[in-house]
Amino acid sequence: MLGAGGAVRGVALLLLLPLLLLPRAARGVAVCGLCPGPPRNVSIVSRFCESRGGTESDGRCCRERGSSPGRLLGLDLSNCSLHSVPPELAEATAAIVLDLTENPLTTLPDGSFLGFIQLQNLAVPLPLECPGGNDAWQNVTVDRSSRLCHGQRNPCNSSVKLAWPCPENSVCSPDGPGLIQCLCDSPFHGYKCLREGTFPMLLFGGILGTATVSLSLLLWGTQRRKVKTP
Repeated sequence: MLGAGGAVRGVALLLLLPLLLLPRAARGVAVCGLCPGPPRNVSIVSRFCESRGGTESDGRCCRERGSSPGRLLGLDLSNCSLHSVPPELAEATAAIVLDLTENPLTTLPDGSFLGFIQLQNLAVPLPLECPGGNDAWQNVTVDRSSRLCHGQRNPCNSSVKLAWPCPENSVCSPDGPGLIQCLCDSPFHGYKCLREGTFPMLLFGGILGTATVSLSLLLWGTQRRKVKTP
């Protein structure tokens, strides 16, 4: 018997499992509700979605119509009193258009747009630079109190020298504005892609399974002792 604490944890895990299994592009419920109302009429997100067609509003998000939930195309976080980049932004990696204007943001930390490989239009407050610098975008313009970063470049195809070149036996892959990741060529894997051969899935699965079973038995035994204690 797991006891009350174990039962609560089990129920919580079952409730969270469907959310964890959702495709990354289909998530975004939390980030869409960070600000009240639909995308603002003055936002680049609203203009983009109106011109694209086949879209619908989901809070401050613009999604493709026809699936539930549809792919997140745009996110309007303008005039949301944001003093820092919210962690929920990581839910919007599929966005093509993103508006962060009219917020008291002072910085865009490195990695804030990690995984945003689809992003083509980003509006930020004028005091801020485009993430990755001007070299990460085809065009950077200024419009009154905002800066528009347009046309994300592929840093792997750029003439600008990469800060960290990929090691031998790997290929460069874009991972957001000015960001890259190095993917090992087959059949190489491991640290700096130095190991050759197929990944030992059976060994890895056996170790992971053994560790999981051992931890489960340990937790089960602990809960039993707590239940038997008067």
